[in-house]
Amino acid sequence: MTDQAAKEPAPRTGTARRALLGAAALGAGAAVVGLPGAAVASEGRGRGGGALRDLPEVTVIGHRGTSGYRPEHTFGSYQLALDMGVHIIEQDLVPTKDGHLVCRHENDITQTTDVAQHPEFAARRTTKTVDGAKLTGWFTEDFTLAELKTLRAVERIPANRQHNTLYNGRWEVPTFEEVLEWAEREGRARGRKIWLYVETKHPTYFRGIGLGLEERLARLLRRYGRDSRDSSALILQSFEPTSIQRLRKLVRTPGIVLLSTAGTKPYDFEATGDPRTTDDLVTPAGLKWIASFADGIGPDLSLVIPRKADGTLGTPTSLVRDAHAKGLRLHPYTVRNENTFLPVDYRIGSDPNAYGDAFRLFETYYATGIDGLFSDNGDTALLARESYLAKKGR
Repeated sequence: MTDQAAKEPAPRTGTARRALLGAAALGAGAAVVGLPGAAVASEGRGRGGGALRDLPEVTVIGHRGTSGYRPEHTFGSYQLALDMGVHIIEQDLVPTKDGHLVCRHENDITQTTDVAQHPEFAARRTTKTVDGAKLTGWFTEDFTLAELKTLRAVERIPANRQHNTLYNGRWEVPTFEEVLEWAEREGRARGRKIWLYVETKHPTYFRGIGLGLEERLARLLRRYGRDSRDSSALILQSFEPTSIQRLRKLVRTPGIVLLSTAGTKPYDFEATGDPRTTDDLVTPAGLKWIASFADGIGPDLSLVIPRKADGTLGTPTSLVRDAHAKGLRLHPYTVRNENTFLPVDYRIGSDPNAYGDAFRLFETYYATGIDGLFSDNGDTALLARESYLAKKGR
């Protein structure tokens, strides 16, 4: 997922408060969603069809695991998210030089691994243009899997999450196949399937350099029985609609089209000269087109409730109603606990890295009628969900 905050100010932690939230959710989250059959039926149960109908009302999606507490896309992050009780755990996929799919938010691994500390890879630092943006760093497609496995994951935004730096160097970069195997083991131990939410990153770029993602991903899904509509316990997602269209021809796994902020354009549209922007895709006509090949949308939060010019939260748009009218699910992204990521009127105190009133913000978004939500803080999301459903008498 794309981050909403472009600037990431300097730190103070609030560790005790985080620990309290985490401990509470480990109990509450497990009680609410940890057992088979514990899911609450959604009013929109038919939206998306197939196995999606069995997802609990207001599905909590662990964003890159639970990256508010552990470095993202590590087994430390995935395992903690699962233990907290989140309903689905997200992976972002990029390829290695030798064609393996690995879990990184970006192919640029400068900020998420210790690659800069490896003199043997110093010459691999280079400048590339990815989706129109010029980037300088180290990229997964320039490393074999064996080479990538010599690196260790680190916290991506240490200025905001200084406590996460404690775990720098503890975990490798996981392959997606390793995640599938982990999910199989955990599923057997828990007596239920572990849901995964899988994003193809920069698919047009990778196809252009001979490392197409969709076929590689489809092969793994078929190998691990995650390719069906009714029992895959997996959702595919991409910011490029053509990637979901391509995957739909390869597997029957449900798909979601991710939508960035207003005025932006999917990169595959840029590459093919398609004039449509996100603004066109969130109209009833655009949503009808998406519904012809996808099961839902993953909009930036600002498309559900925009922020005002002063940074406070505004009035909900008609997107939830319009998408549901076309049979689409909505899983917007991403709610985080830290003040720096919250609307101005949900912040507490002046420390940008202290926790704000995230519980109230979660409930505000839940009340719009969305079907689920991505969060870096699965415990907070689950506790807010519990309060929201209790108020509704669920």
